[in-house]
This record gives sequence, C-alpha cells and structure tokens, in this order.
Amino acid sequence: MRQPSVRARRVAAASVSLVLAAGAAACGPEDNDAKGAGGDSTPHKGGTLTVLNANAQQDFDPARLYTSGGGNVPSLVFRTLTTRNRENGAAGTKVVPDLATDTGRPSEDATVWTYTLKKGLKYEDGTPITSADIKYGIERSFAPELSGGAPYLRDWLTGAADYQGPYKDKKGLDAIETPDERTIVFHLNKPEGEFPYLATQTQFAPVPKSKDTGTKYEEHPVSSGPYKVVQNENDGERLVLERNPHWSAATDAERKAYPDKIDVRSGLDSSVINQRLSASQGADAAAVTTDTNLGPAELAKVTGDKDLASRVGTGHFGYTNYVAFNPKTKPFDDVKVRQAISYAIDRSSVVNAAGGSALAEPATTFLPDQKSFGHTPYDLFPAGKSGDPAKARALLKEAGYAKGLTVTLTHSNAKDFETSPEIATAIQDALKKAGITVKLQGLEENDYSDKIHDVKTEPGFFLAHWGADWPSGGPFLAPIFDGRQIVKDGANFNTGLLNDKSVNTEIDAINKLTDLDQAARRWGALDKKIGEKALTVPLFHPVYKRLYGEDVKNVVISDWTGVLDISQVAVK
Repeated sequence: MRQPSVRARRVAAASVSLVLAAGAAACGPEDNDAKGAGGDSTPHKGGTLTVLNANAQQDFDPARLYTSGGGNVPSLVFRTLTTRNRENGAAGTKVVPDLATDTGRPSEDATVWTYTLKKGLKYEDGTPITSADIKYGIERSFAPELSGGAPYLRDWLTGAADYQGPYKDKKGLDAIETPDERTIVFHLNKPEGEFPYLATQTQFAPVPKSKDTGTKYEEHPVSSGPYKVVQNENDGERLVLERNPHWSAATDAERKAYPDKIDVRSGLDSSVINQRLSASQGADAAAVTTDTNLGPAELAKVTGDKDLASRVGTGHFGYTNYVAFNPKTKPFDDVKVRQAISYAIDRSSVVNAAGGSALAEPATTFLPDQKSFGHTPYDLFPAGKSGDPAKARALLKEAGYAKGLTVTLTHSNAKDFETSPEIATAIQDALKKAGITVKLQGLEENDYSDKIHDVKTEPGFFLAHWGADWPSGGPFLAPIFDGRQIVKDGANFNTGLLNDKSVNTEIDAINKLTDLDQAARRWGALDKKIGEKALTVPLFHPVYKRLYGEDVKNVVISDWTGVLDISQVAVK
C-alpha cells in the first residue's frame, strides 16, 4: 500500500482499498472471535450483512483494483491463485493457496513459478475455471483502458514492459504459459522470491474471454468467489452481492461466506457511519465498515460505554508515518543536521497529535513492528519519549549552527492526523526546544502530493507515510530506498534520493530468497543499515479502531489488512 494520497486505490490500505485501509498483534477487542449479541454467539449462515463506507468501491474490475491480499469486498467475488490467511493477528500475514493447490513452485533461481489449479473450480454460471482464464485476466490488466492495478507484473514478467493488453495485441504474453487447463507457468526477468504475495492481487483472478466486456466488465464481473454482483450503482457507490451457487467451500478453505447477501453502501459521512454503527438500529445491527475509523473524540465516548467498547475491532496495518529529508538541499545535506532533528523529535507529542496512544504507536524503525516485515528493534537516535534537545543542540553546533537554524516543514492541510497540521505543529514545538525554528508550509492535498513526489520540487523537510502492498519488507523498503527506483520524470517515492550500491545489491539478494522467514530477517537488518543514514525520522504506526453492529459475529482482524475481514463475518 503505497502513499494513499497518491495511490488512492490503495488503502489502505491497502487497498488495499487498500483496502487496506487499515497489527503488533492485530486482533479485535479482547476475545472477540465469534462475538455478537444475544445468547448464541455461534456464527450461522443466513441474513444480510450491510457495509457502511465513506469511499465507493470504484473500478470493480479485477484488472483495475489495487488491493492488498485481494482486498476486502473484492475478494468475495474474485478468487486468485493465492490469498491471505484469514486468521487473527500475525497468523493472518501468511500467504496460502486459493485457486491453486499450493503457493507456487519456484525454479532454483526463483525466475520461474509454476501453479496447478484445484479440481472442480467453477464460475457463477457453472462453467469451469481454467489456467487460460487466469492468463487472460492478467493480460487484460495491461490494457491502458483498464489501468490502475499493481505495476509489478509489467516489471517482473519477461518481455512485458511494453505489452498493451489483448485488445491491441492478441498474441498475448509469452512469459505466461498454460500447458494444460490446470497448469500455469510464469517466467520472470529476475528472481522474485515473493511472487506468492503478488499472486494475491486481483490481477490474478480468472476472467473468461468470452464474457469480457472491456471497460463495462466492472458492472457485472463473472464471479469465481462465494458471491456474485447483482447490482452496481454509481461506480461502486452501491454494490449488492448474492451467493454464487457454483462456489464450493470444498475448494475454498479461507472464505466462510456466512451471509446470504451483502449490501455495500458508500458515499456516507464518517460521523454518520459511526453513529449508525453505534446505534445498531434495524439493518445497522448487522453492519460493518471497511474504511472508517473512530476518531479521538468518538473513541473517548466509546471507551466509556461498556457495550460499545465490546464492539470495537482493533487492528494494525503495515504502515509508517515519518519525516522525510531531501539530502540534496541545505541544511539537510549535512547528516548531523538530520541526526539533530532525529534527536529533537518528541514522539509523545506527535502521538497525541495523531489521536493518542490508542490510535498511534511511536516508531523508531522504518519497518512496521511486525515479524512478517522482518522488524528488528533499533533506536539509532534515542530521544526518549519527549526528545533530547540537548543532544540535538550539540550536533547542530558540530554542524556549524551553534546559534540554531531556521527550516521549513511541508505538510498537507488534509485532516488525516498523519501528514496534517496537528503533526506538523507538534514537530515545530519540539524542534524549537533544540534551537530550530520551524516554519510550516501547509498545502492542499493534491498540491502537497505533487510537490513531494517530484524530484524537481521535492522540499528539504516534509511529512510522509508509506504502507505495504503485502506484509514483507520488500514492498516497504525497495520503493523508498532502491536507487534504481528513483523516478526523475514522474511520481518518485525514493524521497531521500538514495542510490547506494550496497543497498541495491542487498535488495536483489533478498529478492532471490524463497524462504520468506529468512528474507524477513534480512529485510530487518537492511532497515537498520539504512536507518543509520538518517534519511527519515520514523514517527508512529497507526492503530485502527472500528465499530461494528451488535449482531455481527466472528470478527477476524489480521495483521495483513488491519481491518475486519468480511469474508469471515456472520450476522445470525
């Protein structure tokens, strides 16, 4: 889940639709598995689940969706080769088979990945799902008119960089072979040990070529999952899903599919969503949200109500809010200045500005505090809870700024409690104690995004955030610190403009590993090595607090998404 402000299709998470949208251990309220109102908390099939969201589920086409782990609502309709493990907490960060019999069989150098489809897979019309359908689904995601999905396939598949999709190039991609109806083989131009993670993206959902209607496919995509689309209004603002009669639980160990019907209603104000979930009147008693958090004021009210507090799901998504430096500009070209600011940061005040400790956890590492990312604890510039202005002043003196200095901090005016004025002001106040005068430059969201992601206009000192496409250090560290990913004429995310050969080489070496636990340890070590350069100051990792209706049961929140997984929810 990259910067949500730039890639809104993500999530946030993402997604994730991000998705994503929305930990250390992610779980709902204490012991909230299979929790619900009434004397019987056992989940049963039946009923209607209502989803109340602020943002519409736009572009409901598997080619166009940018999701993490297949997304939340999308994964009810689109099955993929692999998917996320639908379990609470850290167990939910694992990749598991979905349409495929396993998570993939790599060649010795991880440049060829082979998958075999399960037997008995069918679409909503009863026709069989074949490997050719998955190949076609991937190929159509390359069509310019269906852009929006994750970019990895264009980068990773051999000879795919200039492919324009099957509408213009009917020959298809030679990098994907389908020797029979159940086998699909991917040829990559470089080793990618994390290919099983990528195969969770909706671009790996099967699409029958005979049913492809191009840009109109999103209106009625052909379901391979437990639900089919029966209504799609105003580009995903209202989605109604009903059971796919040809989905078989025998082929799908992940999705519980308890409700008979799922009614997704979007375009709602966040305060209205939380009011309705709180009241739980009528259909809202069986309602959830996949994109609306409780704010600080709402959380204070909920905390004081035992019943409401029992209906709050708590999750952590792999996401870091941080200060970014452009070391090509003065005075940030001096590492001692960057270190001084690192020491001066008061994380307690930053956390308070982000909504308090219930909604934000202080960060001293760039990687999120989760094992799957390879999190290795370190604090290279220990500032304590409230900063170390004396240490900061000493470093400034060594850098030639004994009398202090004045800098400008660029931030967004969006009220997101992440890169917004509250966070910027907390940093301004902390740095003042160290003799650093901070002038604030607040920009409207689009202007802010454009400015910080263009190497020609990137400020020297600004607020930023990053989320994961999947729970691993790879999509977290590489886009921000791999010098080969610096984009000079387009959206650039390597804010420190780092192009260190040893870092690039280690990224390549880790990508070759198919042992994901071993890879995670290497990502953690690399995180610390990069951290020594003081190109960022990690501030905090967000915590997601979301209400659900009183009749909702079987609440599962994994560390992959950080939010309630509606494929597990029951309402009876």
